[in-house]
Amino acid sequence: MTADRILLAASGVLGFLGVALGAFGAHGLRTRLESLPDFARRMEWWETAARYHLIHALAIGLVALLAARGVTTPHKVAGGAFSLGILLFSGSLYAMTLTGVRGLGAVTPLGGLAFLVGWGCLVWSAFAR
Repeated sequence: MTADRILLAASGVLGFLGVALGAFGAHGLRTRLESLPDFARRMEWWETAARYHLIHALAIGLVALLAARGVTTPHKVAGGAFSLGILLFSGSLYAMTLTGVRGLGAVTPLGGLAFLVGWGCLVWSAFAR
């Protein structure tokens, strides 16, 4: 399987999961957490996680389209960085929401850094051609 197809598949899977987790947060999770004293904060975490998750699933799709025109190192790194960012940034916020363990928030900035690396790689790819 070529890099562009792998990235496109990752975009589809991560987009699907982003929509599913967003819907779960809006419907199923809300009823489970509303009795907790930090309910509003937890819902904010979940909504932020889902928003960044979906934005970066689309960004991976953009990278897949660019890679189809000629895969370069920046495309591969961007796709990997965006995927890692979703795992670390959104994943830590999802976990914090579900468990209430605020210490998991220490991982969130690493995911944000991965997102920045991904966007930086898109800039790199624009000048590398």
